[in-house]
Amino acid sequence: MDFSDGNMSKKHREQHQSASESVDLLSLSTLQISTSRRSPRSPRSPKSPSSPRSPNSPRSPHGKHGTSKKSPLKNLRQSHSKGDGRPKKGGCGGKGTWGGLLDTDDGHVLDPNDPNYSSTEENEQSFATKVNTSFEEYKKKATIIIEEYFATDDITSTANELRELGMPNYDFYFVKKLISIAMDRRDKEKEMAAVLLSSLYADIIDPQQMYKGFIRLLMAADDLIVDIPDTIDVLALFLARAVVDEILPPAFLTKAFASLPNDSKGCLVIKRAQKSYLSAPLHTDSIGRRWAGNKNNTAEDFKSRINNLLTEYVSSGDKKEAYRCIKDLNVPFFHHEIVKRAIIMAMEKQHAESYLLDLLKTAAEEGLINSSQISKGFGRIIDNVDDLSLDIPNAKRILQSLISKAASEGWLCASSLSALSLQPGRQTIGDGVVKAFKVKAQSIIQEYFLSGDISEVIHCLESANSSSSGELNAIFVKKLITLAMDRKNREKEMASVLLSSLCFPADDIVTGFVMLIESADDTALDNPVVVEDLALFLARAEVDEVLAPQNLEEIENQFLGSGSICNKVTQMAKSLLKARLSGERILRCWGGGGSCRNGWAVEDVKDKIGKLLEEYESGGDTREACRCIKELGMPFFHHEVVKKSLVIIMEKKNDRLWGLLKECFSMGLITMNQMTKGFMRVAESLDDLALDVPDAKKQFKHYFDQAMVEGWLDSSFGLYRSEQSLENGFC
Repeated sequence: MDFSDGNMSKKHREQHQSASESVDLLSLSTLQISTSRRSPRSPRSPKSPSSPRSPNSPRSPHGKHGTSKKSPLKNLRQSHSKGDGRPKKGGCGGKGTWGGLLDTDDGHVLDPNDPNYSSTEENEQSFATKVNTSFEEYKKKATIIIEEYFATDDITSTANELRELGMPNYDFYFVKKLISIAMDRRDKEKEMAAVLLSSLYADIIDPQQMYKGFIRLLMAADDLIVDIPDTIDVLALFLARAVVDEILPPAFLTKAFASLPNDSKGCLVIKRAQKSYLSAPLHTDSIGRRWAGNKNNTAEDFKSRINNLLTEYVSSGDKKEAYRCIKDLNVPFFHHEIVKRAIIMAMEKQHAESYLLDLLKTAAEEGLINSSQISKGFGRIIDNVDDLSLDIPNAKRILQSLISKAASEGWLCASSLSALSLQPGRQTIGDGVVKAFKVKAQSIIQEYFLSGDISEVIHCLESANSSSSGELNAIFVKKLITLAMDRKNREKEMASVLLSSLCFPADDIVTGFVMLIESADDTALDNPVVVEDLALFLARAEVDEVLAPQNLEEIENQFLGSGSICNKVTQMAKSLLKARLSGERILRCWGGGGSCRNGWAVEDVKDKIGKLLEEYESGGDTREACRCIKELGMPFFHHEVVKKSLVIIMEKKNDRLWGLLKECFSMGLITMNQMTKGFMRVAESLDDLALDVPDAKKQFKHYFDQAMVEGWLDSSFGLYRSEQSLENGFC
């Protein structure tokens, strides 16, 4: 046997040489011969008998090696092994034998006294164990990071967390896991995954790890298709997107194809990516827009998608698919565009009128499109009815008929359109008309600050601006806020309340704010805090749903320069809106409650909500309760209704108020956002509530699960709930 292995010590070599020269067993007493398959074979072992020889049996005077030396232990073959030495059933094994050829010794433990023992082998086993443990830990943490990213859409935080893991050799798993999770989700998550990979490439994830991650995905395509039927198409699009984003070289496809079996799904994925996506004309632009990521979408993109979903609905009549497309848009503040385009399509195609009105009616009843968005959509059509008349001869008559139908069916509030007119077309406004209107507007506003009569303001505006001119509306907005900023908090509160009651088109209000910002330098001479005041008015307009978040971006884009007053105003407004409980804080900024009835404080509104809920809980009428909630004129404060209802339900263990919440949500009176905010406020106060209601946490979990089943709560609240579960203890 060759003992040239460098791992054999000098002492062991000398012992082996001594054993070769003499068969005297005493000379081998310092060695422990192992019968394990890993032990070195003794020169005598191959020809040892299959059964032990008796110590008293006769033996040749000369051993195998021809030596005449004798030893008192020469014939002593007693084994030190704990085994009994009997042959195994398979005919192998037993004392003094090597065992069967296929025998394995899984319980083998390295023996430091073994002549062939190597510390390197033990270190390798220890290292392998540590590698497996660290990889399992990485997999768990990577999955958590991915789920948090899909919930927050925070690329910077995700990159920092991945860097802090400190295991770049396993980043291929992050790539594979990220894409495999995104493949089974909506287009929004697919776009987010593609953007994240592009952001992490090279800086956080090494190119080789990126290649390895995609290779693993292609190898796993056969398994993925079991759970995701469209794996080939989706994975092909991810592959094409990676090439377009330059995180994979085009040559990767050829090399990967050569390394995969010809009959694997991975080959089909590569073929699809090459032929269907990367070979198409203008493929870079089409691939980049395939998932229509919200970050890069413009208003024109959304308008195009809305038009496509309405056209497809008219041809197929599939209402569920239309609702799914509306939800996938994920722009509830832009739903007025759906209303506008649906009504215009109904005016153009008489045969589609019933389908489109039914779609809007059901969407309003289920809360998918809220009442303010419906009113805004009709209002925009009224503003443009003269232009529509050029293409649709009877546009005014048809529109009036559609408004009557919608109002009679209960999904359009006709009173919200009272300030709008169907008078014929707009005329060019001269300087004299503008000057006269400014004088009238100032008089109307000053009288309003004295009386607080909103209905009188609306009546006066109808007579002063009979053509519903957008330019005059913008001038009125500017005049209203300018006069309010020069007065006390009471007048500022009244101005915000009036602005939310006028139902001006959002474009006119945006124009008014732009005019205010343009003249801010002059206003600052008399009002040093003009930036703070304008930011509060702007934030309040969004809280009151007068403006959408997109309108803030629109205003900011009107001006250039990071140091401009516009930038300061919009950034301050965004900061106010991002703060915790921002809605309630902004409502209180001037000491008012945002009610359409001037003078109500937040505490007064809470008291009124409490009284109407108690009245309903004691046997009141559902319609009357809904009417009272609507008359509060505070849709942005409806989370208080949800909160107080849940507290009463848990305290009195009476589900009657649950029926009221269900009715309010079904008719769109309480939106999903307000419902979620109400549940969130109760979750935050569970510890205090548990002092009076011992099983409050258990009850809350029951109603939370029921609300999720009903579809009342936004999915983001599930993440919030899981993060707070240990702290609040209701999971």
